[in-house]
Amino acid sequence: MKIILHWFLRAVAVLITAYLLPGVILESFFVALVVAVVLGFFNTILRPILVVLTLPINILTLGLFTFVINAVLVLLASNVVPGFHVSGFLTALLFSVILSVISGVLNIFEPKEK
Repeated sequence: MKIILHWFLRAVAVLITAYLLPGVILESFFVALVVAVVLGFFNTILRPILVVLTLPINILTLGLFTFVINAVLVLLASNVVPGFHVSGFLTALLFSVILSVISGVLNIFEPKEK
């Protein structure tokens, strides 16, 4: 039940973020559910690999290059999921930042473990 609630809240965060940003097209709530799964998969599998591969640049930029990695993952999700389109790199960068903030706010509604 917690996994379904987490998935639903992430999809709501994707939906809200897409609504707030011009340049992001999201066709339906079902597409938002798929985007939440795809971004979760990318963040679990690809992101750690990319962070390790770009560690020297990440150290030089004091971790700011992680924003670039997040934007690339959003653009990749945009290419993989039909019905989800992000117009460019800057939009993907803003999408990832705003999505993080909204997800953090919606995290309040998730049940905490005792």
